[in-house]
Amino acid sequence: MWIGLRSIRAIWLCFPGRVAEWLMSDNMHHQWLLLAACFWVIFMFMVASKFITLTFKDPDAYSAKQEFLFLTAVPDTGRSPGETHLPEELKPTGKMLVEPLVYTQRLELMRNVCREDTLRNLSHTAISKFVLDRIFVCDKHKILFCQTPKVGNTQWKKVLIVLNGAFPSIEEIPENVVHDHEKNGLPRLSSFSEAEIQKRLKTYFKFFIVRDPFERLISAFKDKFVHNPRFEPWYRHEIAPGIIRKYRRNRTETRGIQFEDFVRYLGDPNHRWLDLQFGDHIIHWVTYVELCAPCEITYSVVGHHETLEDDAPYILREAGIDHLVSYPTIPLGITAYNRTKVEHYFLGISKRDIRRLYARFEGDFKLFGYQKPEFLLN
Repeated sequence: MWIGLRSIRAIWLCFPGRVAEWLMSDNMHHQWLLLAACFWVIFMFMVASKFITLTFKDPDAYSAKQEFLFLTAVPDTGRSPGETHLPEELKPTGKMLVEPLVYTQRLELMRNVCREDTLRNLSHTAISKFVLDRIFVCDKHKILFCQTPKVGNTQWKKVLIVLNGAFPSIEEIPENVVHDHEKNGLPRLSSFSEAEIQKRLKTYFKFFIVRDPFERLISAFKDKFVHNPRFEPWYRHEIAPGIIRKYRRNRTETRGIQFEDFVRYLGDPNHRWLDLQFGDHIIHWVTYVELCAPCEITYSVVGHHETLEDDAPYILREAGIDHLVSYPTIPLGITAYNRTKVEHYFLGISKRDIRRLYARFEGDFKLFGYQKPEFLLN
């Protein structure tokens, strides 16, 4: 009411002499047009004033929205699958919004495959020192993380390093410290007594991350044998020659290790004698079963590299640490499955060698719901 009176008064003050003249004029059409125009100007002024008032009233609205965006990457558990109710601008940046039901289904699938007798040799392994060496411990927050190399594990180790208090933030961790287990403050589960190991396995939050098994092997080959870092020369100068000597068919070929050599080595049922020579370096290409013993250890969450944009916030929330640390920013598209790349790498490799490779990694494919590659179905 006050706004309306003020508006009329403004019109009168702006045009004191003309208002009376307009009302007494014979040309009523022009009078109403001029009045309507004046009222329109006042109305636009009122709208602009309201917008300015709201903006200054809540200066933190944008930052709060950004925080909410991160924390709601997984929708409320009370909603049915496929139903999000999130405004478009609050949806996570990943390609798909993973419902909490998916994480339960992943664990259910894993348990079902673990019970299949026909896959027992491919899904079960002893909780050996090799497995315990792969599991990193955060006692402060009761978390166990099983390392599965070539699946973005470096970032998860940074998260745990911060949680353990070795560094105040992820940005302050030197890259050469992340994998230096004497400096990064990440104890391995194998460093504890048997009683302490069992206590942690039974009571701590436990998780690990997987990706398409064949794409992971390609990543391992590229990282260790093609883009071989200078601080890991043994892959190119010791392991590669060992693989070539045993598995290269054309003995006159002088090129360095090829992906075909790598596939033959991994698919050989008698690969273990070379594995023993290579030692712990094989962690970059052995199966998830051999690394984390998923049928022997009851994990809380299994994340997938392909949906990491959604899985990372979910894991942090389930572990109760989402208010303490954030997973580092994920470059757009980096976690998506690259079918073209996989097909390119396997192009020219014999079906026999690919089938033998699949036979070794079949447990990983089935435990974690990955489809058998189409080039093996033909």
